[in-house]
Amino acid sequence: MILDCQVHAYEADHPGRPWAHPLVGPAEVTGDQLIAGMDAAGVDAAILVSPWMLYRYDASYAVTVRNRYPGRIAVVKPVDIRDPDVGEVVADWAATAGAVAIRIFEMPDDPATTFLDRAVRAADRHGLPVNLMCFEGHDRLAALAQAHPDCRFVLDHIGIRPPLLPPVPPNPFGHLPAVLELARFDNIAMKLSGLCTLSTQSFPFGDIREPVGRVLDAFGIDRCMWGTDWTRAVRFLTYREGVDAFRLAGLLSETDREAVMGGTAQRIYGWAPRRSNDPAPPSQE
Repeated sequence: MILDCQVHAYEADHPGRPWAHPLVGPAEVTGDQLIAGMDAAGVDAAILVSPWMLYRYDASYAVTVRNRYPGRIAVVKPVDIRDPDVGEVVADWAATAGAVAIRIFEMPDDPATTFLDRAVRAADRHGLPVNLMCFEGHDRLAALAQAHPDCRFVLDHIGIRPPLLPPVPPNPFGHLPAVLELARFDNIAMKLSGLCTLSTQSFPFGDIREPVGRVLDAFGIDRCMWGTDWTRAVRFLTYREGVDAFRLAGLLSETDREAVMGGTAQRIYGWAPRRSNDPAPPSQE
């Protein structure tokens, strides 16, 4: 089963669910459109990350998509670590059908900051992995992982900032040595997500083979999971190219592919999807 560990879906901007900020990409990518794209590319299931840039901490649309396709979609919700009620927010999220993790966007200079610590402790208490956006100061993530050894952390985009628009910045993998230092913490996993946007070559993006290999060697396939970061990557490649770069282009051995393109994400997120094209019946409420 092929499982994309990071996709996004959203409605067109409208008063009932307004965007907080413009987004690079199509005017809309509804849940039905996302599923159609997955079907066309041969992707069985996906982790739908509610797009913070559009909806901030409101994951209601992502939940709606999951409820329509419960066997194929699970959801990650961004949380506001500065919210004094973040513990209750995480608890409520843990009780939501299809919820598999939270996502945190802030890494304060002091990782022991009370509000960050409170959010991580709540996630750990409820068995939710913590997805982190951390592109600089990887030593802060190291301190966080050391302070919370029982919590599972998942580093988005292997901890390297992906570009929103071409061109690819010079030396895009320059921070990779600092990222690889994190491999000594068993509770840190890696999302190999959006990496094709860091390639200076066209499909099959051969210049990412070496850095991907270094990440796999350091962390092992049991802590690495593939994702397209669709649709943020739309200005660089098609969805099918993002899939086939890992599925067909020799980046992964057959054994590694089974884990990295599905098995690892299922284990880390504790979710077993089922392959079905049939959406759930609409709610009668």
